[in-house]
Amino acid sequence: MTGNDLFQRLFIFELANNHSGDVAHGIRTIQEILGAAKKFNFHFAFKFQYRNLETFIHPDYKNRMDLKYIKRFSETVLTEEDFLKMKKEVEAHGALTICTPFDEESVDRVVKHQYDILKIASCSFTDWPLLEKIVRTELPIIASTAGASLEEIDQVVAFFEHRNKQLCIMHCVGEYPIKRENLQLNQIVLLKKRYPGIPIGFSTHEEPDNTEAIKMAIAKGATVFERHVAVESSTYPVNAYSSTPLQITQWLRSAQEAYLMSGVEDERYAITEKEKNDLQGLKRGVFAKGILQKGDKITKDNVFYAIPCTEGQLVANDLSKYTEYTLERDLQLKEAVCFKDLKVRHLREQVLKIVKELKEMLLKAHVALPNKVDLELSHHYGIEKYEEWGAAILNCINREYCKKLIVLLPGQKHPVHHHLKKEETFYILYGSMEVLAGAEKKSLKAGDMLTLERGMNHDFSTAEGVIFEEVSTTHYENDSFYEDERIGRNQDRKTALTFRADWLYKSLK
Repeated sequence: MTGNDLFQRLFIFELANNHSGDVAHGIRTIQEILGAAKKFNFHFAFKFQYRNLETFIHPDYKNRMDLKYIKRFSETVLTEEDFLKMKKEVEAHGALTICTPFDEESVDRVVKHQYDILKIASCSFTDWPLLEKIVRTELPIIASTAGASLEEIDQVVAFFEHRNKQLCIMHCVGEYPIKRENLQLNQIVLLKKRYPGIPIGFSTHEEPDNTEAIKMAIAKGATVFERHVAVESSTYPVNAYSSTPLQITQWLRSAQEAYLMSGVEDERYAITEKEKNDLQGLKRGVFAKGILQKGDKITKDNVFYAIPCTEGQLVANDLSKYTEYTLERDLQLKEAVCFKDLKVRHLREQVLKIVKELKEMLLKAHVALPNKVDLELSHHYGIEKYEEWGAAILNCINREYCKKLIVLLPGQKHPVHHHLKKEETFYILYGSMEVLAGAEKKSLKAGDMLTLERGMNHDFSTAEGVIFEEVSTTHYENDSFYEDERIGRNQDRKTALTFRADWLYKSLK
């Protein structure tokens, strides 16, 4: 595995000092834990810890068995050869090997022993002398964050990112064991948002029978999981936060269920036949409101919606401004409208192509737009001829006064027409256009203005593209009278949308 694939569905078994200084017991733990894990389709790793006790413990304290950690570390010492035997056992099971060094000499041993991943413990998260040593290795890095502030996490992440290190950050709370109410699983979400592109994991110390936290961690977006492991022995007791093989099986089964319930990632799921059939029975079918004739287009005015619907029937969910339905036979009152009786024309791809071209011109012209303005695409002779005959109209204000932004793409023309109620002034913001105003032809460029009085015939066209403001008195519906009467009879010459300002800066789908 390479890249971030290394940190996907990776389950780490932390041996720590649970080998109890007995290499045979350590190997038995590896065998039983990985034996329990092999039935699950995840990536697995075993983790060890290296300390050079000669330098790690102050010389004056080496015999202080009354100090918890000095006693624990001193009583569980293993040789390099012992660790390599356990590492070899892990590799024989096909699992990755990870090691946590707690001092600079141990970093060298981790590299020398060729571990797959280097782990930074929470207590070492801001141990800068140690981090300076670690960053010089070529190993991928996992770092636990227990006890660290956001500012400290920012600093450590930046330290490794600036040096192009492969990094995974683990949410962790440093209580052993940890109470459920202290798990702070929402920190996974915080870390994912704060460090996009960096895999986020969950290092856990809850009671071993807790199989709920892993489900929640997966749902929150963690992709790497770490748990302390041990095996029962009459000689070596199991501590309160380490999991036995049976508990690991239950933990992994819970994770498996979580992934099953979570479903696909980064794409919409495929609906099942059952879901499709269950929903179909609740959808409203489309029925003729009166007698409809062959050639009629289906509109909201000539149909009604009701249940039940039949197989193959048009439903309300199918009706969209981007889809045109034309009848290919007559229908009677209350008769179902079925796909087999329709000619279907999909306009969505054409509309999105037009909006994309408008977006590019608006960005090039540096024209700022208010958010959520009504957009009309005028396609006087059909949307398929929009590139030749058409205009995009952004309706900004319509009170006693009116303001619109009108965009013509290169090569577009707007046909001859006039208004009876509205007087308007054009102010060119970008590009240029030719305007027929009455009998006079005018050439307008950016900064020019032209007023058109009521009743004056006019058209406009552009070779290079144009954006202009139309400032007018109140706009009224049905106040545009075209010289070509076919345009006025075309009830489908406009496509209405809501144009959102953020469309300018993101891709449209």
